Amino acid sequence: MKVGIRSSFSFIEPMKALPVENLPEGDWLYEIKFDGYRALAFKDGKDVRLISRNKKAFDYSQLLDAIKKLPAERVILDGETAALDEKGRSSFQLLQIFKKSGGVPLVYYVFDLLFLEGKDLRREPLSARRKLLGNLLKKPPENIRLSDELRGSKDDLLRVAQEFGLEGLVAKRRNSIYESGQRSGAWVKFKITKSQEFVIRGYTLPEGSRKYFGSLLVGYHSPDGFMFADSWRVSTHSCKSSGAPLARLSTCQRNHAADGA
Repeated sequence: MKVGIRSSFSFIEPMKALPVENLPEGDWLYEIKFDGYRALAFKDGKDVRLISRNKKAFDYSQLLDAIKKLPAERVILDGETAALDEKGRSSFQLLQIFKKSGGVPLVYYVFDLLFLEGKDLRREPLSARRKLLGNLLKKPPENIRLSDELRGSKDDLLRVAQEFGLEGLVAKRRNSIYESGQRSGAWVKFKITKSQEFVIRGYTLPEGSRKYFGSLLVGYHSPDGFMFADSWRVSTHSCKSSGAPLARLSTCQRNHAADGA
């Protein structure tokens, strides 16, 4: 990733979704909650950028090349970069693998259109922006996909999402404007998967009668790099191999930590 945005692009802070415990019903538009990096796509002629919500530029060449092929000279999109597993589901773990070695199919899922040919669309209702977006992506370039609207009752959507192992669902009011940087509640997110993958990056020295080490130091990958999360003290309740060398404990303790996140 490269830090910063060229002066030809004016950064727009993405609109945020409010976490909720129950998926709302009524005049809402439902979409899949993807497990990737939120990103704004900027195109001005042949100049393109894919920018994170923290103003960092992604250097995913296959996505940048696809943005260049969009049938518009000037456009700003909101969406999510994702890596897909063998079942076509977005996987944050695969996205991390791509950053290290490549070789993983990447997709930019687009769910909103903010500017088109110089016109600011943020004050238009979501339904109107989505209609223009659908026309723009009738024949999308490879690696760019429209985030489709999910249709059905709330119970049916939740059942299907759980069956397919999706991370969650997003609901948006059809008449909502695009509120940059706001978490107004016009967009909400309902998370189905209640887990987080952690990476063991170290350990503390043992204390008292403990052997080998005291606690495991764990963290997670984010758009800003590796972030320290916490330390977990190994106990006989969390892993049968407690007290064994670190190499034997890493997988067991990581899974235990993720289950409790």
